[in-house]
Amino acid sequence: MEQKSAESELDVRQLRKTDKHPTIFARYAELPTNESFVLVNDHDPRHLRDEFEADHPGSVGWEYLAREPRNWRVRITKLTSTPLPRTLVDTTGLAALTGEPDVTGAVWKLQARERDLDANIIALPPGGVIDEHAGPDLDVLIHVLAGSGQLATEGGVVDLRSGALVWLPRRSRRQFTSGPEGLRYFTVHQRRQALLLDTTVRRVGR
Repeated sequence: MEQKSAESELDVRQLRKTDKHPTIFARYAELPTNESFVLVNDHDPRHLRDEFEADHPGSVGWEYLAREPRNWRVRITKLTSTPLPRTLVDTTGLAALTGEPDVTGAVWKLQARERDLDANIIALPPGGVIDEHAGPDLDVLIHVLAGSGQLATEGGVVDLRSGALVWLPRRSRRQFTSGPEGLRYFTVHQRRQALLLDTTVRRVGR
């Protein structure tokens, strides 16, 4: 059998805890497809493996080479050039929960660390309201999954019903009010770091 060429090592034992994972992922990003490096750590990096499985499921090779005190060695291999397409969530199940009285806000979020988009599934209870506000400086697309409601704009009211695909132009003013059965919608927009938007949910009549 042909001897494999010597692999590079990445020893993170002396790094600060906060620097370890970013350094490891940066090394992984530089790898050509089907190449690997050996991670050297002072403990079992199982939480790192969880992060790889979350961001790169099916595209990372993980092989323990040593499990000794302060000398854990793992061969990490890049099996594909990019993360693989995959199903993130079954929205049918989330939509079926529409109308829960005490559930508000984001019930699902896109969690991948390296991404260009932000996406959420927002839940409003029956009669819930997201008060009027100006949207962020980016366009937002929403898809109503279940329930009903109204979107109040500067020019009138847009009825929201299951299946509706709604465009929210950047900086446009909007207010959401859910119907008697509640409302759940999927929202997606370009990722923006530290996006702070006051979407306090209240109930009509309170």
